[in-house]
Amino acid sequence: MKKAIILGAFALFPHSGQAQLIDTVCEDTARLEKQLFGTDGAEVLGYGLRGPDSFIEIWVEPKSRNWTLVQTYTNGTSCIMAMGEHWEVPQTNEDPA
Repeated sequence: MKKAIILGAFALFPHSGQAQLIDTVCEDTARLEKQLFGTDGAEVLGYGLRGPDSFIEIWVEPKSRNWTLVQTYTNGTSCIMAMGEHWEVPQTNEDPA
C-alpha cells in the first residue's frame, strides 16, 4: 500500500521547471531508495545532518537531471520533501593541489 502511495506521488506531482513542495510522502527507507534508484536511476549526490535523528539527501537522475530532496530518519523511515528538475553542479576553478 505504501509503495502505491509513493508511485502515486510521483504520478500526481510530475517534475516541472521549479521545485515542487509536495505533501510529505514517507516510506520505509529501503523501499524508497529502491524506488528512486531502481525505477528512476537516481543517485545520491550529497547529504548532510539535519539534527540528531535525521539527515537530508539530494537524489539526482543523471540523464534527466531531475532531483528529489529526501529526509531520512534513524528509525528507518524516509520522506520525500521536494522534487524538481534541471539540477546543476557549479563548476569550481579551485586547484586541487
